[in-house]
Amino acid sequence: MAFTTVISAEELSAHIDSPDWVVVDCRFTLTDPGAGKRNYDENHIPGARYMHLDDDLAAPVTEKTGRHPLPDPDTLATKLGELGIGNNTQVVAYDDTFGAMASRLWWLLRWMGHDEVALLDGGLPAWVRKKLPLSTETPAIEKKTFVPSMRDDMVVDMPAVQAIVAKRKKIIIDARAEERFTGEVEPLDKVAGHIPGALNLPYEDNLDLDGTFMSREEIVDLYHDFLGDKSGNDVVMMCGSGVTACHNLVAMEIAGLKGAKLYAGSWSEWITNPDNPVETGE
Repeated sequence: MAFTTVISAEELSAHIDSPDWVVVDCRFTLTDPGAGKRNYDENHIPGARYMHLDDDLAAPVTEKTGRHPLPDPDTLATKLGELGIGNNTQVVAYDDTFGAMASRLWWLLRWMGHDEVALLDGGLPAWVRKKLPLSTETPAIEKKTFVPSMRDDMVVDMPAVQAIVAKRKKIIIDARAEERFTGEVEPLDKVAGHIPGALNLPYEDNLDLDGTFMSREEIVDLYHDFLGDKSGNDVVMMCGSGVTACHNLVAMEIAGLKGAKLYAGSWSEWITNPDNPVETGE
């Protein structure tokens, strides 16, 4: 059975030695880009490889991009192969922030045509709570070949979002914290606020108190409140730089609400164009 949304710590533990499974540590701190790798070196789930948000899961930033542009698919495919990930590999991604960073790898793999990828539900904290083993060893890796099969309809660019703002026929959902969405604070980007007409659904709202995803039924109720009579195809998900928005896309997949798209450039790209409108407040 393939895991395509989330997997529990117990389920992952049962497969930790499976030769066709690869675990990827995606820990990352926006304010300290080296922290995730340092934490990985200190301890990680046995056999896990490390992928860096800036270096592996994004392309270099330019004046016209957001903070985490989508990586070049061929470059990412090469990296995946070097980590032992092929087209038939079950991938499990985790971080220590309940999927906020690891969901980026989940989305990227699906964008590249690979559905057998899941988040460790609750992340590393859930693994540690179960007193499951940790390791400091760098795993031996048998390289594979990963061939992308791109799904370019999963992503929208700035012109598409500009058209949505003008016509208001689709729903833009912003996964940032409420105080960033309203413009009360902005610790990362040069302009505060949100895209006009967007709705705010912080990614943390997908989670139970223990940091695992809510039940499917609870997630369905949450997203139907936002969608009304719209379908997943009518949704564009965004955040600050196209990372935590992927957490909401995982939740929509759990709920069976398929077809939502990612505005990969997100807020940090939107504000590179001074002609783009900005709103503050709720």
